[in-house]
Amino acid sequence: MSAPLAIWTDFGGVLTPPVDVTFNDFCDRVGVPLYALKEAMRLVGEAHGTDSMGVIDIPLLDEASWSEELETELGRTFGLVADLENFGDRWFDGRPANADWIRHLAAFRDRGAFVGLLSNLPPSWERHRRYMVGDSHFDDIVCSYAVGSRKPEPEIFRIAALRAGRAPHECVLVDDLEKNCAGAVAAGWQAVHFRSTEQAARQIANLLDAAAPVAAPLAAAGI
Repeated sequence: MSAPLAIWTDFGGVLTPPVDVTFNDFCDRVGVPLYALKEAMRLVGEAHGTDSMGVIDIPLLDEASWSEELETELGRTFGLVADLENFGDRWFDGRPANADWIRHLAAFRDRGAFVGLLSNLPPSWERHRRYMVGDSHFDDIVCSYAVGSRKPEPEIFRIAALRAGRAPHECVLVDDLEKNCAGAVAAGWQAVHFRSTEQAARQIANLLDAAAPVAAPLAAAGI
């Protein structure tokens, strides 16, 4: 019998190394100080009425246009000359998948849980995601660029719950960002704030254990 829970995992920072680690590696690679890149991203996002990544998560701009605006902002605000062409290729260069978390996701599916990917992801980064973690690891995939909504907005959680065929309280988000976890809870979901693979796996296992007795009376009655 299937477990009643739908486990929706984030991609960046959960199925990949921590985002801050990637930021540092990327900044070293392109020769831009971390504080300057993050501020340029914030300012470009603000100019488009969103946050640092909203510009390409939905997307409002394609990756090439976004990179050009970042270069312009780095020059205007910090006097820096930067080459951010092929941003995504360089962002993912050498970035490994979290193989341990992938194994845990498989174990959750073996227990009958629905396992999905719920990610704020630019369209041009989809090929990198698929290279790192193939579609076969998931029962469904909901990405911001494909549905026109992004975490922590309530609409993306509504869509994901419908796609899983579960009530909101039967859905669990695993995410490295507290604001996304808060958004999930506000939408009626459960949430696990990902701090480490072991911690998150333990919490999900506990939730699956707690949900399992729901089917026990029927099984005991031979139904």
